[in-house]
Amino acid sequence: MPLSRSLSMTSLTGVLPPWEEDELPVEDLLLFEVSWEVTNKVGGIYTVIQTKAKITVDEWGDNYYMMGPYFEHNFKTQVESCEPPNPAIRKAMDALIHNGCQVHFGRWLIEGSPYVILFDIGSAAWNLDRWKGDLWDTCNIGLPYHDREANDSLILGSLIAWFFKELTDHLGDKPNVISHFHEWQAGPGLILSRSRKIPMATVFTTHATLLGRYLCAGNTDFYNNLDKFNIDKEAGERQIYHRYCLERAAVHCAHVFTTVSQITAVEANHMLHRKPDVVTPNGLNVKKFSAMHEFQNLHSTNKSQIQEFIRGHFYGHLDFNLDKTLIFFIAGRYEFSNKGADIFLESLSRLNYLLRVHRNDVTVVVFFIMPAKTNNFNVESLKGQAVRKQLWDTAHAVKEKFGRKLYDALLKGQIPDLNNILDRDDFTIMKRAIYATQRHSLPPVTTHNMLDDSTDPILSNIRRVGLFNSRNDRVKVVFHPEFLSSTSPLLPMDYEDFVRGCNLGVFPSYYEPWGYTPGECTVMGIPSVTTNLSGFGCFMEEHVSDPAAYGIYIVDRRFRSAEESCNQLTQFMFSFCQQSRRQRIIQRNRTERLSDLLDWRYLGRFYIHARHLALSRAFPDKFKMDPMAPLKDKMPLWCRS
Repeated sequence: MPLSRSLSMTSLTGVLPPWEEDELPVEDLLLFEVSWEVTNKVGGIYTVIQTKAKITVDEWGDNYYMMGPYFEHNFKTQVESCEPPNPAIRKAMDALIHNGCQVHFGRWLIEGSPYVILFDIGSAAWNLDRWKGDLWDTCNIGLPYHDREANDSLILGSLIAWFFKELTDHLGDKPNVISHFHEWQAGPGLILSRSRKIPMATVFTTHATLLGRYLCAGNTDFYNNLDKFNIDKEAGERQIYHRYCLERAAVHCAHVFTTVSQITAVEANHMLHRKPDVVTPNGLNVKKFSAMHEFQNLHSTNKSQIQEFIRGHFYGHLDFNLDKTLIFFIAGRYEFSNKGADIFLESLSRLNYLLRVHRNDVTVVVFFIMPAKTNNFNVESLKGQAVRKQLWDTAHAVKEKFGRKLYDALLKGQIPDLNNILDRDDFTIMKRAIYATQRHSLPPVTTHNMLDDSTDPILSNIRRVGLFNSRNDRVKVVFHPEFLSSTSPLLPMDYEDFVRGCNLGVFPSYYEPWGYTPGECTVMGIPSVTTNLSGFGCFMEEHVSDPAAYGIYIVDRRFRSAEESCNQLTQFMFSFCQQSRRQRIIQRNRTERLSDLLDWRYLGRFYIHARHLALSRAFPDKFKMDPMAPLKDKMPLWCRS
């Protein structure tokens, strides 16, 4: 079966025509990457920047710098302070520092150790009113006083534009500067830099349009009405018109506009009125294990740890076979409709019905890992783990005593009398342990005390479909409204280890510009469900001829009704439940083989192409580009004048 429509597996592992022959000399260039999430984890852009750092540093060396806001705690825990290697950068920083604005420099302690330049927004906040005036004079965009995030982004952007002005004045004609801005929070820096005619090439990447995210969260039929929305009216009604203006202005000011997937490119064309020049898919640093079987061993080890949690959580109702239990999960931001939790719950209800009707001996335990407002772990969940530990300790103590008596008898050359090997006290202890497992209530569907229990979307829909973890249910639900941590007293696992222990990740998103969660499943060899409305799903449909054979199940949410999509998801999960253990092992091997498709070593070249295109547009006399050079086959041909 062919792996890919457009790329063979060998081409992904390094046999593509070398681009290095026509590479631009990076010693004559400086690359800056600007984002609100440099050293500051807010969402998925942090993962993009962090995982891409290694290959970018390998390419650019000391000529690559990241820029973002300064947060004292993040700087102290993640950054090693040092002096800039380039004297022009030191002079530009000093120009801001001498005017009362604090700028910090160091190495970010992640893989690749890139240089970071961080601007202290608080130290420059006294300039806010003046800079708001500059923004209005420049592009007639006004920012309301109450939108702190927009005001902070303007302060950051003004500092960055000021820095670039000082830097380019010191550098002169050489080296040339490329600056890459991510998302609307970095937009003011790009807008102000271009309006002041600072000589540098600019790239702007939107990872999701502002208005798109808001519209989808409101249960709008978004993709079928892209050409019908009154954009200004919709943004105004949601009180984000000023943010939308910053985003749109940045898109149109940039020499090159990119987005992370084909589906977001369609969205951006309608929402922001510019077709992206390049699609830059998000990659990962794929960890290769020394032996092919190692990720299978990791799956087995971590699944055992999850099973221990299940034993405690379902104590007293553990009448299902854990060896025939499959573990599904969904994870991410708590966006009930955008992340597809709505059709997932409906599909689980239908899957439960199918498993019961077909008298299937498979049980499915489903975890919802989505952070919500809670006030602590609930007592019943903690009690379950305490009971499990007590039973384990009891069994271990009896086993030790049994083993010691058996060992002594065998040493004497006797076959022990099994009726006398345990005394009455041992049976009493075991009976007390059994009585402790008696439970008069159903296992809880959530592990925490929810602050908005009655209105919580997941809990409300669990009540609607009736998945209460009763004995007859073949689908059990566990809502863990907190990100996973190895220090948790309830489920002490990091997210990566948890994913490795699951059988299937389910992410039936309605709005997902890329989707790191199914990508992370893929590189760990865990099958996943995604949709053709996610960037990841579109990417896999484009590159893999039969994604389902490789453990990537793609639900059609673009051209089918919600009912049809729900039935399709149900069928995917039911078919997965019918696989034998051997079939699942083979499928995990096939899934892991796709990891090269998601490696930054391959996907990083789309960023390279975007930078080269920006240079050819910003400095057409210096840099020329062959427009006929196809990106997937070879690197664009370059020449210096």
